[in-house]
Amino acid sequence: MSHADTAFVPLNMAVLTVSDTRNEDTDSSGRYLVEALTGAGHRLAEKVILKDDKYDIRALVSRWIASKEVQVVIITGGTGFTGRDTTPEAIVPLLDTQIDGFGELFRHITYQELGTSTVQSRALGGLANHTAVFCLPGSTGACRTGWNGILAEQLDARHKPCNFVQHLVLA
Repeated sequence: MSHADTAFVPLNMAVLTVSDTRNEDTDSSGRYLVEALTGAGHRLAEKVILKDDKYDIRALVSRWIASKEVQVVIITGGTGFTGRDTTPEAIVPLLDTQIDGFGELFRHITYQELGTSTVQSRALGGLANHTAVFCLPGSTGACRTGWNGILAEQLDARHKPCNFVQHLVLA
């Protein structure tokens, strides 16, 4: 895709909520992400809630990364420091390239809200098999911040001077 292309490109996105306690009725973070991405004109490929188990997370995200039908994976939850928070450990081995700036920018934005507590966020992003993968904290506020502050623009082909759409294989 050329930088000169200014047409909106709807992407197929998968949403994973990592939580030992949430279900479809209580998953406000996952629901927010689905509403945000579909409201922006993208398509929901699949939405899943998994317990915080790095091997189950890794298996599901590996399937999405291998699929030609998923261009973006957004994960909410499991990015803290408790013994059960294993999302980064599950995802990092799958990445071909880590997008260091994603976590850095997320923490910069959330510093305004959380002060120095933002250093405990292990939000991260990367590319794997031409699929963008983003890990956000589990709160709905963090998902809103991640979507509105970074992802909405970076997953829109019209955003200049650069965006992640040019790195994805479109279905």
